[in-house]
Amino acid sequence: MTNRVRAWVRREPLAADAGAAVAVVLLAAVFLLLAPPELRPAQLWAALGWSALAALPVALRRVAPWAAVGAAVATLAVPVLLRYAPATQGLVFLVLTYTMAAHQRLRPAALAGVLLWVPVVLVNLLVPLPGVLATGPAYLVLNNLLAGSVAYAVGRAVQARRQSTRMLRERARVAEATQRSLAEQAVADERRRIARELHDVVAHQVSVMGVLATGARRVLRRDPEAADAAMATVEETGRATLRELRRLLDVLRTDAEPAAELAPQPGLPGIEALVEQVREAGLPVTLRIDGTFGPMEDGVALTVYRIVQEALTNALKHAGRATALVRLTVADGFLALEVTDTGRGPTAAPDRIGHGLVGMRERVALYGGILRTGPRTGGGFRVYARIPLESAGVVAA
Repeated sequence: MTNRVRAWVRREPLAADAGAAVAVVLLAAVFLLLAPPELRPAQLWAALGWSALAALPVALRRVAPWAAVGAAVATLAVPVLLRYAPATQGLVFLVLTYTMAAHQRLRPAALAGVLLWVPVVLVNLLVPLPGVLATGPAYLVLNNLLAGSVAYAVGRAVQARRQSTRMLRERARVAEATQRSLAEQAVADERRRIARELHDVVAHQVSVMGVLATGARRVLRRDPEAADAAMATVEETGRATLRELRRLLDVLRTDAEPAAELAPQPGLPGIEALVEQVREAGLPVTLRIDGTFGPMEDGVALTVYRIVQEALTNALKHAGRATALVRLTVADGFLALEVTDTGRGPTAAPDRIGHGLVGMRERVALYGGILRTGPRTGGGFRVYARIPLESAGVVAA
């Protein structure tokens, strides 16, 4: 509700300030009703009218601030001509002083304060008003200047706080934009790296097809069955290559990639060697394999290998004195991979981009899988991936 009111006040400043002026007049009416009895009979309505006239500058304080200042100074003609000060006049000057100090720069705000309160001081000194003779004009001048100084100081403090808040919001916006840019850059870097590795897979598969085709041509006449088997392998490899090319086009960017070597990327057979390397580095790792692994696309095998590699590397860096478990499960057409450790988990600064986790997510998403990472119940860290083995199907040539 408060936010709606603030939004309305910013959207309709004239209506809001008109309401403030009405409130000032109502406050003056209360003071008049509590005035001594001699004001009630004949002078009450006249005093209320003059008070309403003196409150008009409040309605203009934001839409036309300098006009409001001029109108407020003009209302000083009332005590000069009638020897009577409207009940709202002092409050109006305080409101205008605060408004100019809160919404104007330093010099215009100070100028407005001088234009408002110097005439007030002159009127206090030169025009005798009822009730002033008892206290003396010097006391009234000091009282008005003190009140005006407080209103000015409060207005400047509000403006300083508003500027500080605006600056903090701008810094937060810049920081958010920078963070978003870093995240996008991290994703782009990982996708380029994945594309480069897929390029290696495709290059290797094409080279294998070339070797098989050459062998089939050489034995075609003396051993047709061997040639047929070789061509069947070429056909299967070609279909897998088309699927990897499709995925490669999904992640490839316009940046030139370095030339790939015609060598296979690591896959499932390399996980055991990877686990052994991590053991030798000081992290006890257990490898469990559930189910039977049949023929698998090289890209999927590479994804599994890289996730295990990244997860174990993070555990080696951040887990401390801990143990790790790598579990691979094949069931119902899905390959499930889980890497857990019993250590402290990653402690990277919150403003850094985790390229490893970004790379895992991009790899798994490329094959239509899901990835979950986070602390384990009871301590440690868990990386879980689930990849469908038949997600791509056969790509028609």
